[in-house]
Amino acid sequence: MARRMPEEGRVFVQSESELAAISMVMGAALTGARAMTTSSSPGVSLMQEGISYLCGCELPAVIANVVRGGPGLGNIMAAQSDYFQAVKGGGHGDYRLLVLAPASVQEMYDFAYLAFDAAFAYRNPVMILSDGLIGQMMEPVAFRAPQHLRIAGVNYDASSWALTGAMGRPPRSIKSLLLGDGVLEAHNRTLQEKYQRMSAQVRYEALQTEDAEHIFVAYGICARICQGALARLRGEGLRVGLLRPITLWPFPSAWLRAHAAQLRHIMAVELSCGQMVEDVRLAVGDTTRVAFHGRCGGGVMTVDELCAEARRVFTQEH
Repeated sequence: MARRMPEEGRVFVQSESELAAISMVMGAALTGARAMTTSSSPGVSLMQEGISYLCGCELPAVIANVVRGGPGLGNIMAAQSDYFQAVKGGGHGDYRLLVLAPASVQEMYDFAYLAFDAAFAYRNPVMILSDGLIGQMMEPVAFRAPQHLRIAGVNYDASSWALTGAMGRPPRSIKSLLLGDGVLEAHNRTLQEKYQRMSAQVRYEALQTEDAEHIFVAYGICARICQGALARLRGEGLRVGLLRPITLWPFPSAWLRAHAAQLRHIMAVELSCGQMVEDVRLAVGDTTRVAFHGRCGGGVMTVDELCAEARRVFTQEH
């Protein structure tokens, strides 16, 4: 990256810490630049104050988190245990990030385009939430702008709001410290209206769900493991499907609510002790059974393991 960015006429800065990195991103975003940073789990924890500031200032930026095992320093194995941090808000205040969950190296590349489109469309930071397995995987990648993912009508011209020097125009400011009576509440109301508009960007992939009686809900590397299990279980006569959330926020709750009644079982599959499963349960309520299968601390389930658990759960009667 340090070599490649200057070759493309772009800027790479090696910061001294994640605290510095997110602050540099904020400074660049204030000028209207397309800026991003990346780290892994505890490093992203250090960025939480800056991410809250970016949201409060309505600044576009992209943050990529390649999740490792935790809590604490943990290890550098694959995990998905930063789900709560990403979708529920790891920093202070009422704010939201649009969170994208790639399931392949190709999507790691493609989602950078989508992330910057969404960041500038809504003047809001966007997170790409991956895992240590996909982050270290080698796969073929087509280097092209993914038109099917692009958000139409995005305006990258930040001249109407960015701080670029006030010569020839009135001064302007961007800040999140709002001390006037009722000013911060009004600002929060405006942000909530924006987050409601952002919820229209929900994205998901539904595989073999038309006749499904049971479905896996999984993202990232777990979705790929579920696809292997899906093929095997279908061969055994179990009508199994897969819902893969592509946006973790906004979450595809409406799809789950609309299909819950036709399903006998839903199984949330995660590399955590159970985080996304809470959003699945919130979406379907008591309409159908929701089970959970997870590995944690860098453990990754196999297709054999997942199939055995699915047979046990999916053959249970109500």
